[in-house]
This record gives sequence, C-alpha cells and structure tokens, in this order.
Amino acid sequence: MASLYSTESYVTADPRALAEERPLPEALRRMSLLMRVLCFLALGRSDLEDHWKSLQSEQAFETVRTRLCRILASTITTAGVLFTISGVFVTTGSPVPYFDYTSPASHCLLFMSLMFVTIALLTSGSSMIRWAHTDRHWTQEQLELGEYFVLSYLLSIVTPVFFVASSLHFFIFAMLITGFSSQSMICRVITVLWLFTYVVNTGTILVEIMWKYARSLDHARYRQ
Repeated sequence: MASLYSTESYVTADPRALAEERPLPEALRRMSLLMRVLCFLALGRSDLEDHWKSLQSEQAFETVRTRLCRILASTITTAGVLFTISGVFVTTGSPVPYFDYTSPASHCLLFMSLMFVTIALLTSGSSMIRWAHTDRHWTQEQLELGEYFVLSYLLSIVTPVFFVASSLHFFIFAMLITGFSSQSMICRVITVLWLFTYVVNTGTILVEIMWKYARSLDHARYRQ
C-alpha cells in the first residue's frame, strides 16, 4: 500500500503567515518507531515537520484537508464495492460445481472480508465527518497535546485504508483457496496466473514503500 500523501513539501504562501510561523513543538520531535511508521503511512513523511508547516496557513491546510477528504471518499467507494461483492459471496452458493467457494476455509475468509470492510465503512465515514468539520487551529492544539492525541490523529487517516486493504486481501485469499481446490485445470491455471500477478504487484508496492520510507528518514536526519 502506497502512502496516503505524496512526499511533496507544504509551502506557506502567505508572507504574513511565515512571519507568525510557530516552531514544531518539542513533543512532536521525539517520536517512537511506531509513530514514525504511522506518520509515514498517513502523511508521506516519517516526521511531522512538513505537516506542521502546512498548519501555519489556511491555504496550505485547505490543500491538506481536501486531499484527505478525497482519499477518504475513494476509500468509502472501494469499501462499498467490496462490501457488495463479499456480501454476495457470503450469502449465496456457488453457481458452478468446479468453483465452490462455500468450503469452510473460503467461507471464513469471505466472512472476515465482509467484517473488515464493514469496519472500514464506519471508520472512513466518521473520519470524513471529522475532517470536513475540523479547522487548523483545533488541529494544532490537538497535536500540541502530545503522543496520545497524535496517535489518534494519525489513526484517523490510516485506519480506514488499513481495513479496506485487509478486507481485499481476505477476499483474494478466499478466491485463491477456492481456485486451487477446484477440480478444473482451467481454474487452477487462472488461479496460478492471478497469484503471480498478486505477488508481483504486492512486492512492487512494498519495495516502493520501503524505498520512500528510507528516503524520508534520510531527509529527516538531514534537517536535524
């Protein structure tokens, strides 16, 4: 899964805002490894330096909020599609005997997919409401309070995407088990091709994430 934000820096356009720019609080400089990973997944950086700068300007903050709401809207759309597909597979039997997804293992994974995508719909909807009604001053005050509030702030961005991605993987695993359990050679060949495509794409995404995270850590050390 790629990070939710691009790694571009947020620039404060208003010169008056630059003059009044508040430095990054000390509590936000000392971050654990978990917080750095969450920060990278949510904001595209392993620290809050650039994100804090975006809170110094209404224009920059509006750009951040618009991008976040767009991501959450896409998450809700994806979750809705997954919810429909998983629901159909859970509640109906297989129309053909050579692709039986009602076996215990496949059915359990499909049910897990349905559960996770339901949670994704709830969390993404609540996060959308939260970000639609927030303002930059309230956000600054929340971040200044320390680690627990920063964790809540980052999780409101990461959690919906995590549950959608988990639901999608449960669904894929259910289909892979069903395909490999099939008595049809055609189904098995298609499943092998699907598995190959899945592994290649997932590996590519993970390598890209690790590379960007390493670059982000180097960037943070350089600024220090």
